[in-house]
Amino acid sequence: MIRAALAALLLSAAPAFAQDIGIHDPYAITPVPGAPTGGAYMLIHNHASTPDRLVKARSPVAEHVMLHTHVEEDGVMRMRPAEDGLELPAGGVLLLGRGRGHVMFMGITDPFEDGDIIPLTLVFEHAGEIEVEVPVDLSRLTEDPATEIPEPHTHGAETPESHDHEAHGAEEMPASRGHEGHGG
Repeated sequence: MIRAALAALLLSAAPAFAQDIGIHDPYAITPVPGAPTGGAYMLIHNHASTPDRLVKARSPVAEHVMLHTHVEEDGVMRMRPAEDGLELPAGGVLLLGRGRGHVMFMGITDPFEDGDIIPLTLVFEHAGEIEVEVPVDLSRLTEDPATEIPEPHTHGAETPESHDHEAHGAEEMPASRGHEGHGG
């Protein structure tokens, strides 16, 4: 009896895995050409029924890669390291954007050029590591920071063949560890 209850509990508390995480519209910018710092931004969708947390990011393009957030201090928004990572709610989204949580590159080893592809590893508390190819899009430097999180789509009964991410205005990047249904 106890074993059956424990087994049911373990099955109902299924952890998130890489295939449960969707990465949408990733891009990287630097404030000016040749700058030693830059940022990566994207929408992260947690398809799992349990929350997760983005805890770390790595990339060979910079000496240091950190997760940053913004906090209000005396009426002024200030950027700070996200010491505890960035929360990703169950079935929800995390928008990494200017003026909010983002990936920060410090000590860029080779200046970002428009069109470059930046390899980035995102590390999640439950889903593990997800490799993302982030295009440098310097034209987006002049965009206003996002103020709203777009409504995420759900996969419901769609088949991979019938689903069109471009209809949402953002491409979902597959996880390298087998994001079924998204080309990976």
